[in-house]
Amino acid sequence: MVGEQQDKPSGGATTRDWLVPRAPGPVRALVRLPGSKSMTNRALILAALSDSPTLINGPLLARDTQLMAGALRALGYRIDESDGAWRVERAAGARFAAASRRAIEIDVGNAGTVLRFVPPVAALTSSDVRFAGDRRMSQRPVGPLLTALRELGVLISDDESGAVPFVVHGRGTVPGGSVTLDASSSSQLVSGLLLAAAQFDSGAEIRHCGPPVPSAPHIDMTVKMLALAGVHVTATPAAEGGRAPAPGERGETSHGRSVVQIWTVPAGKIKADRIDIEPDLSNAMPFLAGALATGSEVTIAGWPDGSLQPAARIIELLTSMGAHVQATADGLRVTGGGQISGIDADLSEVGELTPVLTALATLASSPSQFRGIGHLRRHESDRLAALAGEIGKLGGDVTETADGLRIGPAPLRAAGVAFDSHDDHRLVMAAAVLGLATGGLRVRNAATVGKTFPAFSRVWAQTFAPA
Repeated sequence: MVGEQQDKPSGGATTRDWLVPRAPGPVRALVRLPGSKSMTNRALILAALSDSPTLINGPLLARDTQLMAGALRALGYRIDESDGAWRVERAAGARFAAASRRAIEIDVGNAGTVLRFVPPVAALTSSDVRFAGDRRMSQRPVGPLLTALRELGVLISDDESGAVPFVVHGRGTVPGGSVTLDASSSSQLVSGLLLAAAQFDSGAEIRHCGPPVPSAPHIDMTVKMLALAGVHVTATPAAEGGRAPAPGERGETSHGRSVVQIWTVPAGKIKADRIDIEPDLSNAMPFLAGALATGSEVTIAGWPDGSLQPAARIIELLTSMGAHVQATADGLRVTGGGQISGIDADLSEVGELTPVLTALATLASSPSQFRGIGHLRRHESDRLAALAGEIGKLGGDVTETADGLRIGPAPLRAAGVAFDSHDDHRLVMAAAVLGLATGGLRVRNAATVGKTFPAFSRVWAQTFAPA
């Protein structure tokens, strides 16, 4: 088995290149992955707001989760790490204390969950909380969240930029109420409000009005985790309506539709005694894609039944591209059949899989088209432009569309080419899949993969190029 231990995350990436190992042939591997970043950071917020101490079992130890833990510690919460678990509780005077105001600095790095989940929590403190982050973070969407918080009674200073840096002036309480926002740029704008809304004086009714919200399964994850902590959210299905995109507007979401969707959160206590974290299935994707690319057999240990993550969609996509997928006693087993088929797919619900799927589609025998992912232009990098540019340097045929990518089969060459990660962990994972087939592929700033998987390069080499 490979990948049983998590490497301690570093404070940031280095510029050293990574030479991706080329698979010597088909392999057979059992891979154990670290915990889900999405679940870990939601669990940390719920634990901080819980009325009782919380044990988080199997959390991810990576830059994004350490940034979240650091943010909560700065706000006055105690987080103790031991034996693969975190214990979270309110420190004396945290959160609702009426002590003299203090200024707090929060580093969000390039973590969207920290950027969008922590400001509602900061509003519940009695402190002035300043948010800043990496250079790319000023381009990532947070303005709709800040506007929504203002409508709910929160005082925020941002020089009308709607971006970092900004200051949340916590007053110990948030009135709450009804608010409307356009969350078509990120589902995290909704999840950030949902996670804290039960602590607002009157709860919250959160109304999305605009193009469909991407990555909707992540909102479902938030709602289900809240239910396990005693907060029951009422959600209405998306209905046609709201603001339609203007003629000629560059689409960043799928279908050119406009919808209204509502989530209602009653005021009440949050009680999360223990939260168990699933393995990160987004981080499983490159290993499963690697099995398909090399005709190998890769099993992901601990694949969860009834997962809070989009497990069924992952299986569906891999199967449609030619993988044989089987649930076993050891975990989910994926076997490559020797040929990769191109697909036409709407990835709006699983946009984080796009880089790896694009790499796999580049190795396919027929063309692919991915739709509904225009919002990826405002993630850790402009993922659509980065994928088209970096795979193009290898001789690949990847073309941007208004809301996605078209990929055609093409012979690849890695000699003399450096694949730039664009400081994006998912680009490193895409390059790893390509490197299995090309050989000699070097990835610049590959250590940025430590954002969600510090041990990635080590586990990758153990899986596909075992000594």
